[in-house]
Amino acid sequence: MGGVWVALVGWLIAMKCPYCGFTQDRVVDSRESKEADSIRRRRECEGCNKRFTTYERIDEIPYMVVKKDGRREKFDRQKVLSGLLHACEKRPVPAVNLQQIVDETEAFVVDSPERERSTNEVGELIMNRLKNIDTVAYIRFASVYRDFKDVREFKAELEELLSGKDAKKRKGSF
Repeated sequence: MGGVWVALVGWLIAMKCPYCGFTQDRVVDSRESKEADSIRRRRECEGCNKRFTTYERIDEIPYMVVKKDGRREKFDRQKVLSGLLHACEKRPVPAVNLQQIVDETEAFVVDSPERERSTNEVGELIMNRLKNIDTVAYIRFASVYRDFKDVREFKAELEELLSGKDAKKRKGSF
């Protein structure tokens, strides 16, 4: 009984033993496929000591983001980072926080069973993370993402943000 193990660039996904579900194993043998498009690995589970085969390959099917107008676009983590950098320009937001948001966003898209997410879902995830890190960066990001048409929409967003903060202060938590 063999399993398929996919190595995504920048990611390592734990391989569960197909017999006992244990996640730690050791590689007994590795061989490149004849077509040189995958690596076959014989593994031995450190839980039950049974052996199984996995295949490591580059995931070639792109992850997609569905735009508001219905167009589909390849997910681009650099584009997410660029938007975050603009929103956080001259703000005291550590780069590690931005990297974490980008990683969480990519994981969110990758975890989709359909291999795609709407820009609405992605944007809301990013805004929720920014709101907890820096409210000015959040408002900057929201103003571009939500495409405020006039100052009233901008004011409504600020009022909602402020009323949420006031409610938290009254409860004694920040």
